[in-house]
Amino acid sequence: MIFIIKVTTNKEDRAIEMMAERVNKKTLNVYAIVRPHGLKGYIILEAADRESAEEAAFDLPYVKGIIGKTVTYEEIKNMLEPKAEDYKIEVGDIVEMIGQTFKGEKAKVTRVDKQKGEVVVSLLGASVPIPVTVKIDNIKVIRREEKEEDMKKEEKIDLSDEEEFTFE
Repeated sequence: MIFIIKVTTNKEDRAIEMMAERVNKKTLNVYAIVRPHGLKGYIILEAADRESAEEAAFDLPYVKGIIGKTVTYEEIKNMLEPKAEDYKIEVGDIVEMIGQTFKGEKAKVTRVDKQKGEVVVSLLGASVPIPVTVKIDNIKVIRREEKEEDMKKEEKIDLSDEEEFTFE
């Protein structure tokens, strides 16, 4: 059975540690404790029965309670499984920051981690290139490096067959 546990926002990791300690100490029938990415203030706990879940979470700091109804895996699947194919960002792309501290800045993508949903970028406006890791949903692609290279190739003119001109 899967239970959703309400905890203090930004204390999810500490609540998980305390629950895991209690589960190991009392050998409870708890199979997994997860903090889904992007879901603040909640932890997902999988246990054999409601009693095991309640005992794992009961009277711990930061734990506010268990949500009444159990959920199925299908209902929470999208929070637990990474969506790597959703992002069309590649190394070399020029992007604009649309969130966080560097809003409005332009940067070049140097590395993409689709599993974590993060990219490492180098800010174009900075005098010294500093790698900055940001979430993919905090950037938007402005242009692709490939297109830029293709344009440069088209601009080159081959003069090897032309006659040599001299200016006097």
